[in-house]
Amino acid sequence: MARFRNLMIIALCALAAFTAVHAEHLMIIAVNDTHSQIDPASDGKGGVARRRAIYDQLRANNPNTALIHAGDAVQGTLFFSLYRGEVEYALMDTLGYDAIILGNHEFDNGMEELAAHYRNVDAVKISTNYDFSATPLNGLFQPYWIKAVGDKRVAFFGINVNPVGLIADMNCENLGYRYAPSVADATARYLKQILGVDYAIMVSHIGYDSYEPTEPNDSLIISQSHYIDMVISSHSHTTIKPGSGKDRIANADGKMIPIGQNGKSGKLVATYDLDLETGEIVYNHIPVDASWDEAASRYTAMNAWLDNYRHGVDSIMNNPVATSARFMKNSSHALQNWVSDATIEIIKELTGFKSIDCAIMNKGGLRCDMPKGTVTEGVIGSMFPFDNRFVVLEMPGNELIESIRLMCGRGGDAVSKELSATYNDKGELMSAKLNGKNIDPKKTYIVATIDYLANGGDYMTPMTRCKRLFVDTQKYGNHILNYVKQLQAQGKKIDAKEDVRIKKK
Repeated sequence: MARFRNLMIIALCALAAFTAVHAEHLMIIAVNDTHSQIDPASDGKGGVARRRAIYDQLRANNPNTALIHAGDAVQGTLFFSLYRGEVEYALMDTLGYDAIILGNHEFDNGMEELAAHYRNVDAVKISTNYDFSATPLNGLFQPYWIKAVGDKRVAFFGINVNPVGLIADMNCENLGYRYAPSVADATARYLKQILGVDYAIMVSHIGYDSYEPTEPNDSLIISQSHYIDMVISSHSHTTIKPGSGKDRIANADGKMIPIGQNGKSGKLVATYDLDLETGEIVYNHIPVDASWDEAASRYTAMNAWLDNYRHGVDSIMNNPVATSARFMKNSSHALQNWVSDATIEIIKELTGFKSIDCAIMNKGGLRCDMPKGTVTEGVIGSMFPFDNRFVVLEMPGNELIESIRLMCGRGGDAVSKELSATYNDKGELMSAKLNGKNIDPKKTYIVATIDYLANGGDYMTPMTRCKRLFVDTQKYGNHILNYVKQLQAQGKKIDAKEDVRIKKK
């Protein structure tokens, strides 16, 4: 009998110890920049049902969890182009997100539509450095969210990107912005010293590093901070591999602060196992791949609901319109070159202008890869999902040079074959040429672009100072679709070389 009691005591102690271990940990699950990737991408990775299976398994194995989306849940596939967020926002609560923050693409259809969606989303909506008081989003956000686990409290706060130069003015009218580095550590300090939380975690949509050199990033904020304990990063589409060295950054006191990010399109799920007693954080990645298909197939109601939307997407995705001579990754120079050169041909036909000196497009506007072989209408629609219009500008040479200088500062951009430029290790412009000749700052040039850039998007302020000779009324993606159909009718293939037109010397 005594032996039985001893065994019972040992078993109860083991169970208590097991429970205590879990009670002392918070499993933070995070994704970022999922960009409407409802079904697996062309490489077979990602997919919302698979992600749900991962979330559910993690929650089943961990009594204390926090599921976070770090912004840009939308834009990038036909699900958003056709249904304007109806699918993605409805899935927020189905997947069980505890807290979400805004990315820049959440604004793509304007704040009225965004507010209409967000009113039906139960997840806590966090923003610390935006002022929504004069916008349709007023009252929908809170500056932080505190998760209690036993006697410990973990605070999450949201840091958003500067809308100027990134979000179209008409889509963020009256939105107030406070400079991210000024807000971030001050908020963490307030949460810890005034509200008495144990940990302050920054959920950020400003990027691990900066697309525009003058804008702040997560690395900078950590280096200047004293009170931030961890950063869930997004926006830059960086895959920060656990244990790579990039996943820890020294703060102002020399303490190494964990930071993680999962690339884009929901192909990875991040986990951060926070030991609430010691503050130790173990960061890991879970691939969203076919190994989760069996578990994902069990969500019969969700998949049946999605099928209603898939029919519309598939009708476009499966319609062949052109042929590509080669595979071109969306980030490749070849694809950037192709769309820039095609823009000149399209603009000439649209406007009747006999001479277009060059075209300047944005590499960030290319949202998917160009496959080799058959190209469908869905590929073109996914590649150019934005509601932008072609514009022709009359640009003084000095403004054209300044535009090229800005592109050099971020490592180049998409330009037509007439343009070439070089820059040094610091991103400083060294030479800018048009058809092999130095651009004359006193001469006037005719430049084809899109209204996003002409309005100052991607920080292209010089374009806002130029006279507009033509502004189209249709989405530029529609013109590109017609262009590739014409190529097909002429027996021509989509093709371009991997030439670097703006290069580091």
